[in-house]
Amino acid sequence: MDLEKYMIPCLNKKLFGVDCLGCGTQRAVLLILKGNFSGAFHQFPAIYTTLLLFGFLGLHFIDKSRNYHRIIISLAIINAIIMIVSYLYKMTL
Repeated sequence: MDLEKYMIPCLNKKLFGVDCLGCGTQRAVLLILKGNFSGAFHQFPAIYTTLLLFGFLGLHFIDKSRNYHRIIISLAIINAIIMIVSYLYKMTL
């Protein structure tokens, strides 16, 4: 199955011609599914923190007995920092 045909185009890039902070996320997930972990990191450096964040968000909704707020907030902050730094790096090249 060719999943690249079903990828959603970046609206920000289509309208303004500039990448957004999340550009490359879909391709990075596809590379992880194909087993290319370093390629996924090069495509979108925040992919692993994003996956961890979504994993803990899922745990938060499933397991109400534990408190995941600190972990989720910490991962969100780390993820935002990685996204901003990688975006600035990509825009300077």
